[in-house]
Amino acid sequence: MLRIGVDLGGTKIEAIALDRSGRVMARERIATPQHDYPATVRAIAALVDGLERGLGTRARVGVGTPGAISAATGRIKNANSTCLNGQPLQLDLQTALDREIRIANDANCFAVSEATDGAARGARVVFGVILGTGVGGGLVVDGRPLGGANGIAGEWGHNPLTDAEAGPPCYCGRAGCVETWLSGPGMAADHVRHGGVALDAATIAARAEAGDAACEATLQRYVDRLSRALAAVINIVDPEVIVLGGGLSSMARLYTEVPARWGRQVFSDQVATRLLPPRHGDSSGVRGAAWLWPMEEGE
Repeated sequence: MLRIGVDLGGTKIEAIALDRSGRVMARERIATPQHDYPATVRAIAALVDGLERGLGTRARVGVGTPGAISAATGRIKNANSTCLNGQPLQLDLQTALDREIRIANDANCFAVSEATDGAARGARVVFGVILGTGVGGGLVVDGRPLGGANGIAGEWGHNPLTDAEAGPPCYCGRAGCVETWLSGPGMAADHVRHGGVALDAATIAARAEAGDAACEATLQRYVDRLSRALAAVINIVDPEVIVLGGGLSSMARLYTEVPARWGRQVFSDQVATRLLPPRHGDSSGVRGAAWLWPMEEGE
């Protein structure tokens, strides 16, 4: 049985077909219809139909989406693609494709991918982190995403990060959220606040490696904040593996410097949790959507 995963992003929709071993059988990507919910549903259905026609078989379908499904209404909430909010996406896709569809937050899909056949394969409890334009998280236990009573398990990006400085405002209406410090724009804003010129996160990281003192100071503040934010996660769910994804996950020094610091806040005599880069990179989200249908006995 083939599995099709769909990654619904703000600018693109990607679909991938995997066989039982995780081998990619087909892949397609299109632009996301902007601010148009009905067109988005039609686009996803057309992608799935096109892959199935090309492969000559019907597949199980999983979809990774921004936001989450509200347990109260069954509709999407918390999506930064605001045309999705309040919409019955799962029901509409099931109607359009005439089958059961599984949907999970895109960060949960990232975590599922890395827990299934990625960097965290074999670990029971995995926390997947997205460090990019925003900050997200997904929690996987025994290969399955943990949604939680409110459908927000793993949403550490909107926890407050205690800091001596006043917290920056967040789009969610709060201030000082982890996302305001640890996203790419958050790092860039922190650099400016401390007297630096306007640079993006990738440039700050590159200049720090080249010996720029101001950029190195910004990166050290970032490492300290990431260490404290992840220590809070370890204290609550104690994962075996934390996998970093998103654009900022390419900074190799994070994988040594963060674990060297997080023990100061972890309530344990040692920290066995491993911090790892993703195996599947940008493909983890769409692969994880496919793996929302885990292997069944007899496959």
